[in-house]
Amino acid sequence: MKEAKLMVAPRLRFPQFQKNGMWKLAELRQLAECINDRVGNAECTPYTVISGVGLVSQQEKLGRTIAGNSIKNYVMLQPDDFAYNKSATRAFPQGFIARYLGSDRAAVPNSIFTCFRPDKEAVDPAYLDHLFSSNLHGRWLRTRIKVGARAHGSLNVSDDDLMALPVPLPDGPTSLQEQQTVADCLTSLDIAVAAQDEKVGALKTYKRGLMQQLFPREGEGLPRLRFPEFRDSPDWDEAQLGDIFDTTSGGTPNRAEKDYWNGTIPWVTTSLIDFNIITEVNEFISEAGLANSSAKILPKDTVLIAMYGQGKTRARVAMLGIAAATNQACAAILPNKKVNPHFTFVSLCGRYDEMRKLSNSGGQENLSQSLIRGLSFRYPKNLEEQSKIVGCLSALDLQIFAESDRLEALLTHKKGLIQQLFPSVQEAL
Repeated sequence: MKEAKLMVAPRLRFPQFQKNGMWKLAELRQLAECINDRVGNAECTPYTVISGVGLVSQQEKLGRTIAGNSIKNYVMLQPDDFAYNKSATRAFPQGFIARYLGSDRAAVPNSIFTCFRPDKEAVDPAYLDHLFSSNLHGRWLRTRIKVGARAHGSLNVSDDDLMALPVPLPDGPTSLQEQQTVADCLTSLDIAVAAQDEKVGALKTYKRGLMQQLFPREGEGLPRLRFPEFRDSPDWDEAQLGDIFDTTSGGTPNRAEKDYWNGTIPWVTTSLIDFNIITEVNEFISEAGLANSSAKILPKDTVLIAMYGQGKTRARVAMLGIAAATNQACAAILPNKKVNPHFTFVSLCGRYDEMRKLSNSGGQENLSQSLIRGLSFRYPKNLEEQSKIVGCLSALDLQIFAESDRLEALLTHKKGLIQQLFPSVQEAL
């Protein structure tokens, strides 16, 4: 067996292990063995991987089992086995390695998974799991994947390259104990992250429910929930968006004309539209660019709707916190004195799914000015009532932002902690 290579200990080490000396690099094949046990006629639950999450049953992820008769060729997993999914994702472009944490018989497709079983006398599975979650394997494999080469729709990664992965480990007789201590620390942090993420999710769910109560439903003239001082006020008005607001779109100056760009006029694209107030942009156009294109300067408080965009971008809403121009993919709803622009913004934010469906009607993939102008819009005439609704939702938004910041701080802390708790493999090679 190949001898492990010694390396410098991590910058942060638990007190009881600080005198234990060097760490070592061991190849994954020294710590685990590939498994290829097929299901055959055994009863197994078919699983798949959600990148960044882990192994999830096909039934849970897809609402049904898609294995069919091919399950007999799936690879069977035991608790603490690992499955390497060779499908690339944005977060894990070299594929994702998941640890099986269940207790029932599990199986994964043999065509896109390499599976291996750790030697628990040499490595703690939870410790190994944290290393893979930090993409240790991706940093190793990125130069070993054949560019453009795929097999069965997955990355072309050889098992030899995967099993040659250098794994940092504490050296000496207390190695397993130190691995478990590191893993327990990071697992505790993961629990805190999950709890905070759940808290943010619960607040967002509450906000969606509250908006359904604060705005009238289709065919109804009043919201289900109204502030006491406005309960005797008239029904809300309803009209098409285009009958209430002036709308427009923008344009893109010729990219070949350098004089049209890098000026002083902020220029917004749909990539910036994400249920937010836009106060900063990535690009600026010049006065010449403005004059020689369909772009126009829109006032602060203009509400924007993304008419085109890949993935989830289409139908997202934003509001300009500065005067700016936009490209042609943004529909602009100009402010007027009848409606508080923040009310327009929060109202349309809550109609994202509705607008997405509208853009798909008749096979149309994008929104258009005519579709947006024809959108029904309901609002109370009393500007004070509009402001009250905005204030209520804004207070909730501040709470969501604060809890989201706490979640981001936890994730940043974890990332920094991982860098301290594990020595750099690249520096040791």
